[in-house]
Amino acid sequence: MSFLIDSIIMVTSQVLFFGFGWLFFMRKLFKDYEVRQYVVQVIFSVTFAFSCTMFELIIFEILGVLNSSSRYFHWKLNLCVILLILVFMVPFYIGYFVVSNIRLLHRQKLLFACVLWLTFMYFFWKLGDPFPILSPKHGILSIEQLISRVGVIGVTLMALLSGFGAVNCPYTYMSYFLRNVTDADILSLERRLLQTMDMIVSKKKRIAVAHRTMFQRGEVHNKPTGFWGMIKSVTTSVSGSENLSLIQQEVDALEELSRQLFLETADLHATKERIEYSKTFQGKYFNFLGYFFSIYCVWKIFMATINIVFDRVGKTDPVTRGIEITVNYLGIQFDVKFWSQHISFILVGIIIVTSIRGLLITLTKFFYAISSSKSSNVIVLLLAQIMGMYFVSSVLLIRMSMPLEYRTIITEVLGELQFNFYHRWFDVIFLVSALSSILFLYLAHKQAPEKHMAL
Repeated sequence: MSFLIDSIIMVTSQVLFFGFGWLFFMRKLFKDYEVRQYVVQVIFSVTFAFSCTMFELIIFEILGVLNSSSRYFHWKLNLCVILLILVFMVPFYIGYFVVSNIRLLHRQKLLFACVLWLTFMYFFWKLGDPFPILSPKHGILSIEQLISRVGVIGVTLMALLSGFGAVNCPYTYMSYFLRNVTDADILSLERRLLQTMDMIVSKKKRIAVAHRTMFQRGEVHNKPTGFWGMIKSVTTSVSGSENLSLIQQEVDALEELSRQLFLETADLHATKERIEYSKTFQGKYFNFLGYFFSIYCVWKIFMATINIVFDRVGKTDPVTRGIEITVNYLGIQFDVKFWSQHISFILVGIIIVTSIRGLLITLTKFFYAISSSKSSNVIVLLLAQIMGMYFVSSVLLIRMSMPLEYRTIITEVLGELQFNFYHRWFDVIFLVSALSSILFLYLAHKQAPEKHMAL
């Protein structure tokens, strides 16, 4: 009876997660598209539901919700389903929709989709060869074989996003990085943009008048063909002085300049708005957060470097370790085990909520940037694949943030994976991503004033 009640709780929560994923798909991703594939919508929502269920099970582990055997069963079931989706279902449908967009392969799209899926499986399986991620005794069809390879891809993705986010957040929030923009700068650039547009209109009028003159003279209907005709058309002069080809080149150059001026004007307006926003109470709050994240970024880079150099991986979760150090330093009586449980619950909850929110925002921006009416279904499936791998890898890494007694079932379900490898790999990719982001943002920030002066 207890198992039945626990299963009802889990199924109910999965239905709610599925509904949220469905609404997100309809209201955010595909709100501007009329053509929707039902199977894509279902796969995305199911992936989101089972990904969120893993985080729900982590919370249940800390709170002790559900029976221990029930949690173990649902952990196993959840992992099997999410791996089935990520390794077999989503890659196949990605190949199927890619082939469907190619007319030459349309008749045999099922065959070519299978070929693409087998190609994916080959490279997916070979991915595990260079990494020490498994014990040799695991069978080829074991959960460990699949989750270890999914973990490598997901942890790499997490580290790249975390490294960029740790650097980009203070750069975005802090008013220190805002260049000084005045109304005079904006007016000057807008004046240049209007002058450039006037020059474009003037030169296009000259071209139109020249074409009309040529038409009236009958030069358009009697236009010579062949090589010499092309040479003559290029060197044709109107009124003995104007070269149409040269004028058109000038128009193309001015149009490119106008695009650059327009983008720079929009950037100056956005910067001016950010300067005004930074003077408000909320802007000052985010500016303070920027300094906080700067300190966190430096600390994270420092700790990642230490972990890589000394090949160090923590055995105790950060909350318990921090409380133990504080209690020993202050010399007070404190129930470390009791409070570490509650603080870990809050910390893990914050990590889960921010991970889901941040990933959904990133996926939405990415989808709007690259999707089209033909590629939208493929892009959504790719986002579902990334989302599933990201959440599976989050479980591998969040495990270290939990007290030891709450890791037991998670460790049993995941199997004998080399957990230390994933933490070291995360530190390496995070460090590379953070340093690359610092260099990129430094060069972009340095070139912005130079570009403004050049325009």
